[in-house]
Amino acid sequence: MTKARLLRLSVVLVSIFMILLIIVYWDNVGTAHFYLHTSFSRPHSPGAIPGITAGEDWEALPDVDEFLAKLLSSNLKQNSSIPRKTEQLLVQGSSKPVVSNLEENVRGYDWSTHNARNSLDQEKLQIERQRTLREFCANSSFAFPTKERSFDDIPNYELNHLIVDDRHGIIYCYVPKVACTNWKRVMIVLSESLLDQGVPYRNPLDIPREHVHNTSTHLTFNKFWRRYGKFSRHLMKIKLKKYTKFLFVRDPFVRLISAFRSKFELENEEFYRRFAIPMLKLYSNHTNLPTSVSEAFGAGLKVSFSDFIQYLLDPRTEKMAPFNEHWRQVYRLCHPCQIDYDFIGKLETLDEDAAYLLQLLKVDRLLRFPPSYRNRTASSWEDDWFAKIPLAWRQQLYKLYEADFVLFGYPKPENLLKD
Repeated sequence: MTKARLLRLSVVLVSIFMILLIIVYWDNVGTAHFYLHTSFSRPHSPGAIPGITAGEDWEALPDVDEFLAKLLSSNLKQNSSIPRKTEQLLVQGSSKPVVSNLEENVRGYDWSTHNARNSLDQEKLQIERQRTLREFCANSSFAFPTKERSFDDIPNYELNHLIVDDRHGIIYCYVPKVACTNWKRVMIVLSESLLDQGVPYRNPLDIPREHVHNTSTHLTFNKFWRRYGKFSRHLMKIKLKKYTKFLFVRDPFVRLISAFRSKFELENEEFYRRFAIPMLKLYSNHTNLPTSVSEAFGAGLKVSFSDFIQYLLDPRTEKMAPFNEHWRQVYRLCHPCQIDYDFIGKLETLDEDAAYLLQLLKVDRLLRFPPSYRNRTASSWEDDWFAKIPLAWRQQLYKLYEADFVLFGYPKPENLLKD
């Protein structure tokens, strides 16, 4: 009887083992190599980044997670002999790129150096940013939607902004209008997820913008279910524990201005049809609108900033569909109270933060972060942009984005919220 039980148990364990090997093999021959960075193979030592404690081990993981982690770690030994060409290269950057995208043509690149601004104490800055975020996430008196839910409660479709690089053990949550195009380019280079004539891209600026924003280019958390089935959440938690997680944020009101400028002041066919036409009808009383954005612009029919703010505040907007990612709140895109980010960058200090982060990730020899836009929306523009927006609307708008202001340490814009 005992032998029969042992035999059945052995069959079950072998079956599970084979299923997991098939999963790992599938991933290995898929769109990217699977390099699970354990505590022995991480590109940086524990504690190298503020927020990562030294001596982290697997003891806090559930049994299933630990089993998966150890199994996948053993597979790493087989992969470790594979040469990784990216780690042998020092990318100096090509000459200034030929920019084909309208938005990048309008804004241009700022190729000036910013070495004189590297006086920020980055380590202390990171500690302060993380402390602010964790304090308000733990503060029961500060409430906002979705704050109290657990990571397991987050629907799969809401994890589509978390890009994973298994080669270097990095997870990046991208926030549109916060240098996300160039950070996505960096992630493509590091993960080698996109080829140019059979060779991975080496210089971020060589990657065409249309490929950068193609969802098939990136491995994101919401794709895990298709790859790993019921093991997907376990693997997400392993990677969240062992990988370096970062995001970049921006003053919420300035981000809204930037979104408006790029999506409604430039000719954008998709945004004209999906958003501009309804806004013009609802808030400007226009009828029989042109079907193309070029015709509308030619006739002087453009969404005003006031129309855009009304759209954001209109309760019907969210009932129809969630906010578009370009103006959706950061806490809804990146779940900062459910995911313990190791690095919080800000667009206001992009050059310093990007250089420091690449150094901490030990990939600064492989690439440089692309230059900033020359014509970037600035915080000093807020007063002018909001001058014609009624005070009551500004106050409602602040409440809508208050969590992003507070969690990421942006001061309340008192000058816009009082008479």
